[in-house]
Amino acid sequence: MPAAVPSPLEALQKRLNYRFRDASLLRDALTHPSYLADHPPGGTANQRLEFLGDAILLLVVTEKLYHLYPEEREGFLTTRRAALTKGPCLAQLAAEVGLAPCLRLGSTELAGGGRAKAGVLEDAFEALVAALYLDSDLATTRRVVLEIYGDLGTRLAAVATEENPKGRLQERVQPKYGNDALRYDVVAVAGAPHARAFEVAVYFQERLIGQGRGPSKKLAEEAAARAALDALEPLPCPPSPPPAPG
Repeated sequence: MPAAVPSPLEALQKRLNYRFRDASLLRDALTHPSYLADHPPGGTANQRLEFLGDAILLLVVTEKLYHLYPEEREGFLTTRRAALTKGPCLAQLAAEVGLAPCLRLGSTELAGGGRAKAGVLEDAFEALVAALYLDSDLATTRRVVLEIYGDLGTRLAAVATEENPKGRLQERVQPKYGNDALRYDVVAVAGAPHARAFEVAVYFQERLIGQGRGPSKKLAEEAAARAALDALEPLPCPPSPPPAPG
């Protein structure tokens, strides 16, 4: 007889190396406000947990950085804490730990790709941290959170690499081809006014090298730049000038 496939919540707890005593806390952490609009009364959304989790996360990461960099000044530590506790990094952590399949979303949010939205994932991750804290204690929460982050030096290097894909693409192109070799074009805009989805293409000397989507033009451009960096072969050498006459 084949073994039973674990539910998404069971699989999540296994990945966290933590089993919740109060399953309702985990459920609430994964409940987007849109779910309650479709399922009244559907419990509690994760907004209050998100508020608490944000503070706990700041404490855990601040404490770790304080001990990891004993000689560094406040500005250095503040910059790195921000990189580790703001949206893009938290959304990445949520994706790595597998929160997306566990989210409870309303039908409209689900149809709009809510499981992949950075803001939704970020909020759920912060709410998860609060749920861990309320279900256990600070020491346990610290252990689980830092296990998710992994080595902070490695994580910081990855965050720095991901933070400015347009800048990295420009740095790759500019020395040989100048500042105007890249062009970003919006090729499609879809969705309701409050839930726009932009699609952007990036061209290198009129050659399409990447496309990306996002809830804003800026994020779509960054996604296109990342796609270009992932796929781009070594850029061709600029054409040689014609030989001088005579």
